[in-house]
Parts: sequence; C-alpha cells; structure tokens
Amino acid sequence: MWIPTEHEKYGVVIASFRGTVPFGLSLEIGDTVQILEKCDGWYRGFALKNPNIKGIFPSSYVHLKNACVKNKGQFEMVIPTEDSVITEMTSTLRDWGTMWKQLYVRNEGDLFHRLWHIMNEILDLRRQVLVGHLTHDRMKDVKRHITARLDWGNEQLGLDLVPRKEYAMVDPEDISITELYRLMEHRHRKKDTPVQASSHHLFVQMKSLMCSNLGEELEVIFSLFDSKENRPISERFFLRLNRNGLPKAPEKPERHCSLFMDLGSSELRKDIYITVHIIRIGRMGAGEKKNACSVQYRRPFGCAVLSIADLLTGETKDDLVLKVYMCNTESEWYQIHENIIKKLNARYNLTGSNAGLAVSLQLLHGDIEQIRREYSSVFSHGVSITRKLGFSNIIMPGEMRNDLYITIERGEFEKGGKSVARNVEVTMFIVDSSGQTLKDFISFGAGEPPASEYHSFVLYHNNSPRWSELLKLPIPVDKFRGAHIRFEFRHCSTKEKGEKKLFGFSFVPLMQEDGRTLPDGTHELIVHKCEENTNLQDTTRYLKLPFSKGIFLGNNNQAMKATKESFWITSFLCSTKLTQNGDMLDLLKWRTHPDKITGCLSKLKEIDGSEIVKFLQDTLDTLFGILDENSQKYGSKVFDSLVHIINLLQDSKFHHFKPVMDTYIESHFAGALAYRDLIKVLKWYVDRITEAERQEHIQEVLKAQEYIFKYIVQSRRLFSLATGGQNEEEFRCCIQELLMSVRFFLSQESKGSGALSQSQAVFLSSFPAVYSELLKLFDVREVANLVQDTLGSLPTIMHVDDSLQAIKLQCISKTVESQLYTNPDSRYILLPVVLHHLHIHLQEQKDLIMCARILSNVFCLIKKNSSEKSVLEEIDVIVTSLLDILLRTILEITSRPQPSSSALRLQFQDVTGEFVACLLSLLRQMTDRHYQQLLDSFNTKEELRDFLLQIFTVFRILIRPEMFPKDWTVMRLVANNVIITTVLYLSDALRKNFLNENFDYKIWDSYFYLAVIFINQLCLQLEMFTPSKKKKVLEKYGDMRVTMGCEIFSMWQNLGEHKLHFIPALIGPFLEVTLIPQPDLRNVMIPIFHDMMDWEQRRSGNFKQVEAKLIDKLDSLMSEGKGDETYRELFNSILLKKIERETWRESGVSLIATVTRLMERLLDYRDCMKMGEVDGKKIGCTVSLLNFYKTELNKEEMYIRYIHKLYDLHLKAQNFTEAAYTLLLYDELLEWSDRPLREFLTYPMQTEWQRKEHLHLTIIQNFDRGKCWENGIILCRKIAEQYESYYDYRNLSKMRMMEASLYDKIMDQQRLEPEFFRVGFYGKKFPFFLRNKEFVCRGHDYERLEAFQQRMLTEFPHAIAMQHANQPDETIFQAEAQYLQIYAVTPIPESQEVLQREGVPDNIKSFYKVNHIWKFRYDRPFHKGTKDKENEFKSLWVERTSLYLVQSLPGISRWFEVEKREVVEMSPLENAIEVLENKNQQLKTLISQCQTRQMQNINPLTMCLNGVIDAAVNGGVSRYQEAFFVKEYILSHPEDGEKIARLRELMLEQAQILEFSLAVHEKFVPQDMRPLHKKLVDQFFVMKSSLGIQEFSACMQASPVHFPNGSPRVCRNSAPASMSPDGTRVIPRRSPLSYPAVNRYSSSSLSSQASAEVSNITGQSESSDEVFNMQPSPSTSSLSSTHSASPNVTSSAPSSARASPLLSDKHKHSRENSCLSPRERPCSAIYPTPGEPSQRMLFNHIGDGALPRSDPNLSAPDKASPARHTTTVSPSPAGRSPLKSSVQSFTPSPVEYHSPGLTSNSPVLSGSYSSGISSLSRCSMSETSGFENQGNEPATPAPAPGYSAPEEPARKESKTPPPYSVFERTLRRPVPLPHSLSIPAAAEPPALPPKPLAARAGHLENGTRRTEPGPRPRPLPRKVSQL
Repeated sequence: MWIPTEHEKYGVVIASFRGTVPFGLSLEIGDTVQILEKCDGWYRGFALKNPNIKGIFPSSYVHLKNACVKNKGQFEMVIPTEDSVITEMTSTLRDWGTMWKQLYVRNEGDLFHRLWHIMNEILDLRRQVLVGHLTHDRMKDVKRHITARLDWGNEQLGLDLVPRKEYAMVDPEDISITELYRLMEHRHRKKDTPVQASSHHLFVQMKSLMCSNLGEELEVIFSLFDSKENRPISERFFLRLNRNGLPKAPEKPERHCSLFMDLGSSELRKDIYITVHIIRIGRMGAGEKKNACSVQYRRPFGCAVLSIADLLTGETKDDLVLKVYMCNTESEWYQIHENIIKKLNARYNLTGSNAGLAVSLQLLHGDIEQIRREYSSVFSHGVSITRKLGFSNIIMPGEMRNDLYITIERGEFEKGGKSVARNVEVTMFIVDSSGQTLKDFISFGAGEPPASEYHSFVLYHNNSPRWSELLKLPIPVDKFRGAHIRFEFRHCSTKEKGEKKLFGFSFVPLMQEDGRTLPDGTHELIVHKCEENTNLQDTTRYLKLPFSKGIFLGNNNQAMKATKESFWITSFLCSTKLTQNGDMLDLLKWRTHPDKITGCLSKLKEIDGSEIVKFLQDTLDTLFGILDENSQKYGSKVFDSLVHIINLLQDSKFHHFKPVMDTYIESHFAGALAYRDLIKVLKWYVDRITEAERQEHIQEVLKAQEYIFKYIVQSRRLFSLATGGQNEEEFRCCIQELLMSVRFFLSQESKGSGALSQSQAVFLSSFPAVYSELLKLFDVREVANLVQDTLGSLPTIMHVDDSLQAIKLQCISKTVESQLYTNPDSRYILLPVVLHHLHIHLQEQKDLIMCARILSNVFCLIKKNSSEKSVLEEIDVIVTSLLDILLRTILEITSRPQPSSSALRLQFQDVTGEFVACLLSLLRQMTDRHYQQLLDSFNTKEELRDFLLQIFTVFRILIRPEMFPKDWTVMRLVANNVIITTVLYLSDALRKNFLNENFDYKIWDSYFYLAVIFINQLCLQLEMFTPSKKKKVLEKYGDMRVTMGCEIFSMWQNLGEHKLHFIPALIGPFLEVTLIPQPDLRNVMIPIFHDMMDWEQRRSGNFKQVEAKLIDKLDSLMSEGKGDETYRELFNSILLKKIERETWRESGVSLIATVTRLMERLLDYRDCMKMGEVDGKKIGCTVSLLNFYKTELNKEEMYIRYIHKLYDLHLKAQNFTEAAYTLLLYDELLEWSDRPLREFLTYPMQTEWQRKEHLHLTIIQNFDRGKCWENGIILCRKIAEQYESYYDYRNLSKMRMMEASLYDKIMDQQRLEPEFFRVGFYGKKFPFFLRNKEFVCRGHDYERLEAFQQRMLTEFPHAIAMQHANQPDETIFQAEAQYLQIYAVTPIPESQEVLQREGVPDNIKSFYKVNHIWKFRYDRPFHKGTKDKENEFKSLWVERTSLYLVQSLPGISRWFEVEKREVVEMSPLENAIEVLENKNQQLKTLISQCQTRQMQNINPLTMCLNGVIDAAVNGGVSRYQEAFFVKEYILSHPEDGEKIARLRELMLEQAQILEFSLAVHEKFVPQDMRPLHKKLVDQFFVMKSSLGIQEFSACMQASPVHFPNGSPRVCRNSAPASMSPDGTRVIPRRSPLSYPAVNRYSSSSLSSQASAEVSNITGQSESSDEVFNMQPSPSTSSLSSTHSASPNVTSSAPSSARASPLLSDKHKHSRENSCLSPRERPCSAIYPTPGEPSQRMLFNHIGDGALPRSDPNLSAPDKASPARHTTTVSPSPAGRSPLKSSVQSFTPSPVEYHSPGLTSNSPVLSGSYSSGISSLSRCSMSETSGFENQGNEPATPAPAPGYSAPEEPARKESKTPPPYSVFERTLRRPVPLPHSLSIPAAAEPPALPPKPLAARAGHLENGTRRTEPGPRPRPLPRKVSQL
C-alpha cells in the first residue's frame, strides 16, 4: 500500500534506473528527486528537472538528504536543509554542465578547458565542505574560494550575478531592495576594481654562489637600500655558505630564505635596491699559502645589486643570477653598492665570466596573515623574518620592541710606530651594570642566531677603515639601565703567528643617569689606548673615563691624549618602552617637580606622537592625576593636553591605538570627579565659538568630543557607583545646558569669514559618535529628543557654505546608521527631521550621492523591521514627504547627459541606481491603505494626472536595459514585480478618473506604452532561460507578461468608443506583444485586433489603416527575429473565429489571409537570411517577398526596399546580370523629371532625373560585368537620348564611347552559354515559396548537372534526391519531408530571326540562344506496346514536355517558377525523321566550317563521318527501313505515308551528303589519316549498297549543291575573332571551350566535276593554308544533274545521346533512373565539337533530363558512349509542311539533296553527330510557326497528314526580339512591364540591336505575342513619391 512519506522527501539518484517496470520513472545518476509516497522498497515521485512526469523507482537507487517542506500537501515544495553554498554549487554545476558541452560544440577550446578545471576544483572544495572536518576559519576560507570561482564561471558563461551575504545567496524577498542593490553593486564593483594591497613583502631564497676561486667559507648579507636617501631601509638577512658556495645548513630552510616584511606602497619603486655583500672567512690575502697563517679573518669579497623594479611586474624570479663585483680598492668597500647602483662598476672586476649569485625572489601582497594562508608552503618549511628598520607605518598596540641598531661606521687610528698602516679588527661586547658580558644579544641579521661578541671584517693596511656594518642589539629593557657597549681594537698581524694585538678600546653607555637612552645619531667615540695585556674585565677602571668627544668626566692629560684617535658609530633605538625624550620623562615624573607641571603640559604638544603612544596609559594617568590634584589651576591645561592626545589617535599611523584608549577608559580610568571639569571646560569652549576670532583650537576641541564624552560618561558612572547616584539631576542639567549651547552655536549663520561654519562642520562630523555614550546614561527617547532638537537647530538655508551642507548630510547619514536609529521608538522621533533635510536637498538637487545613501539606510531598516506596527506609520510619513520629490529626482538625473570620465560615470550610475532602489523599496512597502491615502491626497484631477504621468515615465526609465548591468537579472525581476504591482493599483485610478467625459488621451497612451515595453523586456522572456532558472522565476513571480497582458486587455475593453483614439497607433505595439512566444499572452492579446478592425469599420467603413499598419510593422518586427509558425496559425485561427458573425466578414477574411500569407513569406525570408552564404534559397525567398509586396499589397516603399536587398544579395553572389535586372525594377518606377526626391536608403536628396541617371549607369555597369552587353547597349541609347535632349554633349560623347565599347566586347570577348535545370521542390518541409512547386534555374558558368544537383543538396541538406523524372503523386506532396527532383532542360528561344539569318556571327547568335527564354523542353523516350528485341525503333516513342515560366530567364533571379507545362508524344516515325534531320544538319555544318576554315583540324568531321558510315554499315539507317518501309507498317499506318516518304528522302539525302563530305574530307585529311579515309570510302559504298542505292543520278534529279551567287559568300560584318593561343590543344569533353572562336564563312559551290577538282586540289598542295585558300569552280556535280537553292542552315549544339539501336538491354538506361544519372561522354569527345564556336561546347546539355532515343547510324562503339543532343530544324518543303525551325540559322550548307518534285527552297535539316536523339532545340508542333517566304517563290504550307496541328496559330509576322528579356508578354504575364528599355518595332527585323535614335515610335508590346489571356496585375504607380 502506498503511504505518503513524512521524512523521506528529497534524494539524489546514485545509480541510473531505466524505468522498464510499469509506471517506472527513468532516472539518471545525479538527478534530484522529490518523493511523494513509498511502498515496500519503492518510492513514487518525480525528478525535479521534469516535475510533470511522475513514476516509481527503487528506494535503493536514491540517497536521501535532509529537507524541509513548505506548503505541505498537493503543492508542497521541498527545500534541502544543507548549507546554502552547497545548494548553490550543486545547481550551478548542473547549469554549467550543459553549457560546458556547448562550448565544445562551438569550438571554444580555451574556455572549455578552463571551465573544466574550475568545475573540478569546485567539486573538490564541495567535498571538503560536506565532510565537515574543517575549522571555522578554514570553512570560511573554502566558501570564499568557492564563491569566487562560481562568480568567475558565471561571468565567463554570461550568467547572472548572484547577490550574496557572507558567502550565502540571499533571497530578494528577505532583504530590502536598497540592501539588495548594495550587495549587487558591491559584487559588481569587486569584480571590476580589485582592491590594492597596502602591505607588501619580499621573499628571498639563496641558492648558491657560482665562482671558480672559492675554497673558503663565505658570509652573504642581504638588505634593502634606498638609493634616493642613501640609507638602508631594512635589517640584514645573514647566511653562511660552505666552501662550495652552497648554504651551510641546507636542512634548516629558515637559514637560507627570508621574508622582508612590511614594505609600504611608497617603497615599491625602482630606486629601492636589494644589496648583497659577501665576506670571506680565511687568510688575510686570498693568494697566501695555506701554512702561512692559521688565524681566520673576515675579509671583503664581493657585492651584487638588483633593483626591486624588476619584481613589480608580478612575475616570480626563480633562477635569477646576480653579477658579483670584487672590490679592488678596499678603502671603497663601504660604498661599493652605491657605486654599482650609479653604474660606476668599471672600477670593479667580476668574480668570473660564469660567476654569480643564484637566488629566487618573489613579491607578495597583503597583510601577513593573508600571506600565511595563501603561501602556507613557504611558512610550513620555515622562513626567517627580516623587519624594516624602525617601526612600521602603522604601530600596533601590544607590539613589544626594544631594539638598538648600531652601525659600525669608521675609525681614525695612528700607525703605532709601524712603517705601514694597521690591519684593524673591531670586537664588540655588551656589558651590563655588574660588569658581566651579556650573552647572545648581538644579531648579525635574520637567519643567524644572536652571538655574544662581534668581530668586524679587516681592511688591509688601512688606518682610516670604513666598515658601515649594521648590527641589531635586542637588549631587554631591564638590562638596559647601567649597560654599556665596549669596542676593542686589535691589529691583525700577517706574519706566521697571525696574532691579534689589542691596542685600544672605546665604550658608550646605553642610558644616561636621568633615564634617557642614548640619543639617535652618529657618535664620535674616544679611542682609549691600552696595552695588549690590559684587563678590561674590570669595568670600573674605564667607565669613569670620557667616552665621546665633548663629554669629559675629568680633565686629566691622559684623557686629552686619548682624543687623537676616534671611532664613529651610529645608533638608532626602536623601543616601545624606553624613551630618549626628556620632556616626556619630566611629565611622567611630575610629582618630583610640581613646579614644572605647567611647563610639562605645555611641552606635551611638542613631543613626537610615537613617544606619547608608547606611554599612552602612563600619560593619561598623569593627566588625570594632575587634574585631581588641582582642577582649578590645571583644568584647562589638562583638558587641552587630553584633546591633543585624542586627536593624535586620529592620525592613520596611530589610529590602531584607539582600542588602547577604549580599554583604558573601560578598565583603568579612575577619575570619578573628572566629568564636572570636562563638562565645564567643554561648555566654556562652546560658548566662546560665536565670539572667538581664531577658532583652530576650538575646532580641535570639537573634533575630540567623542572621547571627551566617553570620559564624561565613564567618570559619571564611576561617581554614581561610588556615591549611589548622587547629583543625577545636576548632571542632567549640565548636559542639557551643554547641548543648549551647542544648539545655539549651530543655529548661527556664518557672517563674513567661514570660520564659524567650519566649527559647525567639525562638530557635526563627530557628534553622531556621542549618541552611543549618551544612551549609557539616558533613555532612548530622551537621547532621540536631544538629537532631534540638535539636528533641528541646523539652518535650512541652502545658500550657506556648500561644505557645511555636505557635512550636515554626513551627520544625518551617521545618525541613520547609528544604534540610536535602529530603535523603532527613537526612529519615529528622528525620521521627520531626517526627511525634512533630505527634502530640502533633493529639491535643490544637491549632494545627491549622500541623499541616496541616507535613503538607502532608511529603507534597509524599515524592511528589517517590517513586522512592527510603527513601520506602517513610517511609510505614511515617507510617502507624504518624499514620494513626489523622489520621482522628480529620478527624472532629473536620468535626463542629464552622462559624464565623459569613467569615474564620474560610475558615480552617476551609482546615484541613479540608489534612488531607483529607494523608490522600489518604498513602493514595495506600500499597502492598499497607503495607495488609497496617496490617491485621496490629490486635491484635483490635474494633480493626479501629473502624478500618474510622472510615475509612468519613471517606470519606463526603470525598464530601460541600461538601468542595471546586463547580469543583474535578480534586480530586474524584483523591480518588475514592484512595477506591475503598482500599475495594478494605479489602473483603478485611471479607470475611475479618466474615462468617459474625463477621458485623457495622453495618460492612457502613457499607460499602454508602459505596459507594452514592460512585456517586451528581455529579462522577462522566460523562453531564453535555462530550465532551472525559468522554474525559479515562475515559482517566485509567475509569468508577469501574462499578468500585464490581461491588464492591457481589461483596460482596452473599458475604453469603449475611445478606442478609436488608439487606432492605428497601438497596432504596432500590440502586434509586438503578440509576437512573444507565450501562448496565454497571445490568446489574450490577438482578439484586440478584431476589436480594432470592428471599430475602424464602424468609423470609416473599412479597415485600411489597420491593414496598412499591420503589414508595415510585421515586416520590421519579424525581421528582428520575432514571431514563428505557431503564431501565424494562431493569428489566423483566432481572428477567423472572431469575425465569423461580423457583417464585414468577407473583407476581414481577405485581410487575415493577406497578413497570414505575408507572415509565411516573412518567416521564410528570416529563416533563409540566417544562412551564412548567399544561396538560391535566400534570393528566391527575397524575390517571393518582393513580388508579394508589389502584386498583392501594393506597398511601394517596402517593394523598393526589398529590391535593394535583392540587389545586394546578387552582388554578393556575383550575379551581376540578375543584379542589373533587379535594379531595373526601381528604375522603371522613375521618370526623367526634375521632381525632388527625399533621402532614401543610400540615395541622397536629389531630383528624379539624377537618381534615374545614377540607376542607369549602375545597371549598365552590372550588365557589363555580367557580359549581357546587348542589354547595356539599349540603356546606353536611352541615357544618350536624354543627354542629347539637354545638349550635354560631354556626357553624350562618353555614353557613345561606352556603347561602342560594349559592341566591341560582343565581338571580341567570349561568353559561356549556361545550362538550365528544372527543379521540383516536393513535401511540406520546404518553405512556402518553394513548397510543391517546380522551377527552372539558370546554372552558373561551367556548372553541369552533377555539380548543380550537389549544390542544391548542400542548400537543402535534409532533402532527398528523387531518382526519376516522373511527376510525383499526392503522397509526396503531403509528406513531412523534402524531396528534390532535378533534371536538365533545353531552352527554346522564342524568336528565330537572328538565329536563322545568314552571316550573323556566332558571338551574336549565342546571346539569343540563352537569353529571354520563356520556354524549355525535356524529352523522355519510352516504349509503347511490345518491344521488338530485334529492332527497338519500331516502338520507341518520345514524351516531350514543354515548360513555360512566369518570367523569362535571365531576370531578377536565377530561377523562376513554372507557370504551365504541356506534354506531347512523338511517334517512332517522327522520332526517326528528327534524328536524321539533326544528323544531316550536323554534317552540313561541319562541311561548311571545314570549307570556311572555322575548324582548326579535320577531326570533328572525321569522327562524325566514321560514326554515321560505320553505324550504317553495321545496321544504322537500315533499321529504319526494316521498321517503317515494310508492308505491314505502311498498311497499318496509312496516315504516315507522307512521313515515310520524308524519311526516305532524308536517308537518300544523307547518302548524298556523305558522298560530298568524303570528297571534302579527302581534300583536307592529313597524310597519316589517309588509311582511315580509305576505310570510310569503302564502307560508304557498302552502306549505299545496303540502302539499295547504285547511282544517285538514277533515282535523283535534283542537283545536290547550289549557291545563289555561284560562289562562296562571306558575311560582310563579321570580323575574325581573337584566337586562343592554346586553340589547338586537345580539350576534354567536360570543358565548355572546344577551340577558339573562328569566323564562319559560307561554303563554295562545287562544279559537276567535283571529284576531279577535288583530286586536282589535293594533288596540287600539301599545305593546309593553300588548301583552305583554294575554292572549287562552280560546275555540275558528278553525283547530281540539278542544283538546289541555298537554304538556311541551323547550327546545333551537340547533346548526349541516350541509346543506340544495337545496344543490348543491359546497356540501355532504364526509364526512371537514366533521367538523373550523370552524363557520359563519347570517346570522340576529346576532339573539338563540330558545329559550335569556341565559347560553347556543352551548351544545351540537359544531362539526364531525357532518356535516350536510338540512332540507327551508330556503330557499336559509338552506341556505348552516348553523344550529345543537338538543335534541330524540321524540314518544311513548300506545299508539304507548315513547320518552321525554332533554332538559330547559321551559314548555308554546302550540300542539300532534293527529291524530284520538291521546290528548290526547302529548309535544311539539322542533325546530331554520333547521336540518334536531339533533345535540345528540337521543335515540336506546339511551338512552330509559319515561315516567311524566301525569295519570290510563294510558300504554300499544308499540314502533313501525320503531323498534329500546332496549338498556337502560326505567326503572320516574325520579328527579331530585342535583346532584352525584360519585355514581358503583354497578353499573358501578370507582372507590370518595365518600359525603360523599350525599343520600337522595326519594319524589317534587325539582326543586331537597332541603331540609336533609329526608331523610337512604337513598342514591342504592340507586336503579336501570346494569345492566351492572363490575369491583369494590380496596378503599380508609375512614380515613387519622394523615394
């Protein structure tokens, strides 16, 4: 049975559970779970990460943790009762875990690894805390480390700043907002500005001395030296090295490392040096023999120096090697370090090239305790401490020091009867008063134990030695009196014995008889001569002698003689117990000299402060003793002395002695009667303030009032204890009188000088410190009243001294921070006076920083005591006094410009934040009663209106993103909670007071504006939060956006007819709100749009304004990333449901549908724009949106904006032609007028003419870059016409030159013909503008089907490529996926005029083949009926699909949608006819190219002949005979009789062409290919015999060759094209360039003796040039007796063949797969392709877009390699066929065969070499049109029996289209037609673009276009107003 749990409420999963049991809950290790019920070892509950899913799990999988339960029951909340730091750590690490993995995904490796280390460190610290074995201090330290690392990680990951108090997170609800702000500010500032350490320490570790000539022990002495003052600033660090230069005691680290302590910040400068002196212990001379002397001497060795500046960078110097310099001249040893510092080291030698002192140095920062914690390893191993000389900057009480520093300076000695100077050694002893030597009180330095005697180093032969050795003598105070120091001088002999002979001594007493110690400074001591055996142990013998020059105890001659030799020392005492000051001693011994008391008290001020604080307690006892002795006489003097001592403690050097004085007052002070005198003297001074001229001393007294009151209070307490409380009333009266005097002096205004105001300021500065003392004797209320009266007496006039005003506020601030103010009773008394002064200052906008601080403290206390009843009254007082002025202050300071300096800007932000926090605190404390009282307090509606406007404005300011730092989400949420609560209160006032007749638009508008920006705040968008953060926010505050949205809806409904005031102004803001992805908010807000539509309909009968505003705002908002697909559906469904019963339902549905479609396109556009690179999807989406704005919305400005966005995309993708077409759309909207246009986008303010001119030039430039020069020419003419009309001949000249250059480029530069691809986008996952639509795309240069398909799959990575070309079914359309169907298609040029015209260069024709294309074709072969395995041609049908686009290519996009598709089927017979026509045409073209030298070599013709002849021999055309010439076929298809005849004609024509081709081939074939030619001739005869042809003359009567002029004709306007230097190179079939462009020449006519002529020509010359230059004379052909007229020949581009008649089934492509498989290339493709110029090889390739059709004229090898399709022209003999070629005509064919009875002008047919199928430019019945009559012979076309009639009527007139696809078809295109490039229709269609100004009357639109009607588009204005 499941039982609710009582204690087992919270746990952590310790093993993953899969939840495979029924109702099992899947859990992962580390999840936290809340447990609801338990049953037999199982728990039921939920994981906190997903509380909506509940289930069961084993209890053994969960580790239980202690937790407390809030709101027990269904909605209980479990909070773990662990340390808050642990809770925060756990939740933070969970959040980091997810983000940490994302760092890896985003490749942010550095942060990834750093965060990983931090996470591990936090986990380790967490374990330490959980174990619970840490001490209190260590726990605090660990928590500090944890929070520091958590803050660092949060900052790095962009997470929120966490407010903490004592390392624990604080709940914003538990503290006041002002306190929360301070905590946030503190953490923010702490993060920004690290605190500078005031104390620094230098760690030194000695490693070794590297020197080649050691061998002796060494002493190394470190110290710090100030080169600026030329003095040492630290004690010495002394260590000994062994003979190898290593530390002598390595087992004792404190002997070779030291910490130089207490360096101040002022001492971290580059002129502070580390000096190292090295002394050797050994023989006198370094080179003496070992047995010369056994005595050891201390001798100078070397010196090294290092500037401390090298350590200021913060880096540890681990292996630093200092150069050691040796002193050559020992007399300079004392200043060697100074000389090295001054760079005078040239006089010294280095100890060796590789020698040096190896040390490790590190600079540490912080107090010594912090250093001990952070560098515990240094102290755990042991380190010696080296102090600064003297006291540190701050003297700590209790510090016991008694150190005497003696510096052995120098000596002056006589030779002593010797010829050379002495070697003097000084020995020092400390001797006590009894004559005994003190043991172990001479310290050589830190790191070395103290010794009993000191031996100086010896300078060789020097009677004036200078040592400068510093020693420290830590002598105890009790041994100081009577002790002296004795210096003994010995001469050190260098002889063998090495004796040290005593020759003199000096001494100096440490203390004088009056108790003063030896004064600091240099002392010249007398050297007393003595004999070597003199006994100095008896001190009485010499202590009576004089010891210093000028001080004699007797006048004997011996003493006078002793003065010839001198010895100098410097002494410095650092003692907390002994003094050298006689005045101090006199004061302390005042009882022995009562007559000197007055003088001693006067001299106290002259004594150094350090001397006074050393004897602080003794001094104070002395003063109060004198006061008790005679208060009348000495009261004033003692008071002044006491003031001096109190103020001395204010100095930063001595402020640590304040606790010493406090302790003295509490424990040692015994002056029970002193209070009377102190009050009396203090009042006397206060009364004199207003009269005294000089007030410096009075100000000193006032500054000391805190401690004076402490003495008064303590004295009174002692008196009360002693007397039982006598004279209490008298004491109260004295205090009252004193404070009355104070109030009087405070109330006085300063006249003239500011001395009085300075005194007032001094008093106010220290007055708050008195409160706590008064509370010891008086009741809280009494003290509060005293303070209130005192503060109330201050003058309130603001023009007085500003400094006084600041001090006054500081006093009030200290009052609010004092213990007195924390009591509710006293606070209620003090609050009015505090608020009074604050109000005055805020009103004047002065001292805002201090005002903000005071207010913050006020609200901190109110929140803490919010449960008290008095708080409500205090809030009343504050609201009445400060709310209005607080709002005005915030408005004032936020409207000021921010200061430029960063420091001032921070201060400005702090002040603003403090005031905002105060306002929020006040509003949060206000209850219903407070709000009601506030609203009732306004006397008029105007006052209420002003207040509401003011507070709404302030709230808008608070919501600004810059109000708080971006990571202060906690603070923002608190502020928003307060704002929404306040708004809910104030909205009632708005409804009650400002509706109906009192309606006020401004205040309602302010309200709605506030509500909208409130909802749109970034910090409230919960969808962007992590799940844990979102959960916390919802638990604490709920979704405040929904609350505010409901309030907006409620207020809107209350407006009634006043809603019209806000339509359409609020449509944009409300739309922005509805775009927020919060379902509840959307459901609330979307219906408001229906309401707006309804009211607008009532007012104006439509809702055009609503529609316009919605559309305008949608574009801008969605482009910012707002809105989604769910919103589109919700918007549509909600509004459609709302308008169901409205009378205006139809127009409403139309509006909703329009907006919904716009959203579809905008969402697609936004999604596409997120991609990095420009791709077709982006461009297509932009085109879709642009057209929508133009056709459906007629939004001119948006239309133009998107034109330019599309233009930028094209430029980025280098689609220059499309960019030009795009910009042309804008150009079309402008006219050549002088109307001024405003500044728009990147265009300046200019006239319409200027902008149109600029656009024209830009478009021409882009057409030029896109090699679309024909279009550029027309624009050049347009703008030239304008220049001409304005007589601007300069620009006209430039334009004509530009036009000429474009003509040159057409003729000289090559252009690649692109391929075209049909793409189908199927499935619901595609964007709306692509979904279930098909497009035709213009490929990039060199792009083939495989590359294009790969590009499309890259753009749509989730798409599936369909492997067939069939139309997909409905299941594909509705699938939740993406399917791509891609195959190549063939462009069908609409006009054939230029292409069919003779003599037009290929450079020009190539443009018309692939430009202005509306129609595309795709062929798919298939078998109908039973397939004949022997001859597949019998059943091979072709399905021909024609695609019609909405716009021609190229245009504003590289792809356009297919508008219409037509499908027709071609019978096997029609297919065969077309194949033979293509092949024949190809042969003719190759012959023509060969004869006119357009081919570099004969190979293309050779390959073509080989393919046709070889295929014919092996089956070829004979298969057609078997299929269509048999009796069965003729009888079963009587309607095909004419077609069968046509097929026979073509077969015979092919044979004739082949014979002539062989003749031409023989003429040009190289010698090495002669065998192949012979083989071809032999095979040709075999082929003829297989066809049943013996002699052509027997069955043919038409002459095969005829040229109208009887000679070859060359195009007049053609010029030779530039030839590529590598034109003869063999180029792979893949290359788009076969060989360089060569001009085409018409072929020559052949005589009837063709064979003989050819033989003669061939025999005459071997030179190809000569051969090509020779032309055969016209005569009759030996193969034909009649001539035929010269026809138009169409050059076709080859394309891929798909099959051959003899291929086996396994080699043939299947019906489906072959459509999309990559195209294969024939082996012959390595040769240049015949029949095409160099710039085109694979022009009309459709890739796998068409299945193969078989050509019987293919050999087996050729069949295996499908060749390319070619453009075809269907033959149309007069009287036989109405069909007209749809392809471009090139040069005339050299040969044409005509059957008997045919007219001589029948068109020629194009063929395909090595291919049986053409799918590129073939003409179907549906696209043919009538021919123009050629010559004078009438054309009488009649439809052939087997041909289907054309679907479109034959054109009566065929005109050359202008080279510009922007001419839309007027009768069928829904898009308005641009007209800026229009040219009039010419009477005769020109082959080239018309000449400038030739004809401008008509437009092409007047010509006949398509006949099918199309919907008329929505009209677009011709002009753009001001755009």
